[in-house]
Amino acid sequence: MSRPLPAAGRYALRVASLVAALGVWQALTGLDIDLWLRFSQFPTATDVAHAFADRLAGPDYWTDLTDSLTRILSGFLLAAVLGVATGVLVARSRLAEDLLGPVLEVVRPIPAIALVPVAILLFPSNEQGIVFITFTAAYFPVLVSTRHAVRALTPAWEEAVLTMGGGRWRILGSVVLPGALPGIFGGLSVGIGVSWICVISAEMISGQYGVGYRTWQDYTVVDYPGVFVGMVTIGVLGWLTSTAVELLGRRLTRWLPRTSYDTGSRPRNVRTAPSARGPESAVPAPKTEEARDEHLV
Repeated sequence: MSRPLPAAGRYALRVASLVAALGVWQALTGLDIDLWLRFSQFPTATDVAHAFADRLAGPDYWTDLTDSLTRILSGFLLAAVLGVATGVLVARSRLAEDLLGPVLEVVRPIPAIALVPVAILLFPSNEQGIVFITFTAAYFPVLVSTRHAVRALTPAWEEAVLTMGGGRWRILGSVVLPGALPGIFGGLSVGIGVSWICVISAEMISGQYGVGYRTWQDYTVVDYPGVFVGMVTIGVLGWLTSTAVELLGRRLTRWLPRTSYDTGSRPRNVRTAPSARGPESAVPAPKTEEARDEHLV
């Protein structure tokens, strides 16, 4: 069984994979290879890099970046608060489930981007409409994940709090929300990714400024390196925000046991206790604190 790579080796491997992907991109586009896919129509990686450098030197790029981040954070934070609250309410109350459940289940399958005409008619400005689209995209993944996580909690925890004299708010604060946090952050991770998809699409349709708006404008004037600059920017922003949500979730759920990547690893510090039947029948001693910490992140 192979030994796990150290942290530095893993990061080097990740960088190498990105460099290899860029090298393949440069080779396919630079050599104008046309097999079934028409790579000759693509800009090369160096062309995109030059366009990226030009954009970074101008003010429009940073204005677009600020506008998109403002829209995504406004809609996502609103969806996180309301999605968690609605998910807990529906999971804990039969009355709320009967009243809200049918409406939510009918609206949930509708793609958020399909609500652009509704947002245009409903809100007085395009900015508010784009935030609404972003909110809708993240709201339902958070709601569904929260609802399932709360319903999956074992009743024994709640009964223990009731036995010690705790009330509903005590159960909510010490059992329901902490126990459902892993599921909640799973929904938040999905929601932030879907939000980026929808906010970029909404900016392309009805936005003024923003990464999606600028990417569409570059396409209309046949500036393909600029289009790829927008695509790379969207990818990097999505990765950074998703990583931030994941790190926050790990921070808030650090009390959970986590398995390592090498599931077949054995504790390094194992002592054997003497036995009357000889050394062949020696039994391993309890794991030390260091051995237990190997499986925690």
